[in-house]
Amino acid sequence: MTSAMTETRHGGTGAHDAVAARARKVVKAYGSGETRVVALDEVDVDIRRGQFTAIMGPSGSGKSTLMHCLAGLDTVTSGQIHLEDTEITGLKDKKLTQLRRDKIGFIFQAFNLLPTLNALENITLPMDIAGRKPDPQWLDRVVDTVGLAGRLKHRPTELSGGQQQRVAVARALAARPAIIFGDEPTGNLDSRAGAEVLGFLRQSVDELGQTIVMVTHDPVAASYADRVIFLADGRIVDEMYAPTADQVLDRMKDFDARGRTS
Repeated sequence: MTSAMTETRHGGTGAHDAVAARARKVVKAYGSGETRVVALDEVDVDIRRGQFTAIMGPSGSGKSTLMHCLAGLDTVTSGQIHLEDTEITGLKDKKLTQLRRDKIGFIFQAFNLLPTLNALENITLPMDIAGRKPDPQWLDRVVDTVGLAGRLKHRPTELSGGQQQRVAVARALAARPAIIFGDEPTGNLDSRAGAEVLGFLRQSVDELGQTIVMVTHDPVAASYADRVIFLADGRIVDEMYAPTADQVLDRMKDFDARGRTS
């Protein structure tokens, strides 16, 4: 990695010092009594604005639960979650739905595109539903960033898997959300298409100032992030800055070894 890229990924002032989302003493439990399962155990975390954060951990560690709680897709048992200056824990459904629509972008493993709409219509769909007009200059910049300028009139069936996921990335970016959450966004892609999409996510942070939180099990995907948060048994147990795929893989092997000896 070049020193310029390293500086970009670790800028220490300005937007990087602001918090896009934070969790305080967050507990998420299912069931009660002897059948009670704690998915998140008093988690504290800050998500920095203008950074790419990956969340990793072994199966059952709570990584997807943490992302769903931060994004307001799931409720917490106790604790507080803030999106920018708004506490979302305890918000009424209508307010929470509006906040998710206006402030949060989502990229899922399944592309979730409507087959009857072309790429451009899929990109602008959330804003169309909200009755908002896209900013033409921003939309053009997003389309250029993800390399879709020549594919906007194509329907999903006319696009490759990588191109469909680029449409999903552009859809998340187009509304200029405060934060984008990705749940294994390259899980259905081959390595080449996955690398393309991860490159576009990295570019959107570096060039567009986007904030991204991605759950992944893939050390290569995590190496595109500025920071990796590791969960085990519902708790944050480690974090890594400027990760390489090999460093992340070694850390995950520690979890596997620990699991076999426990």
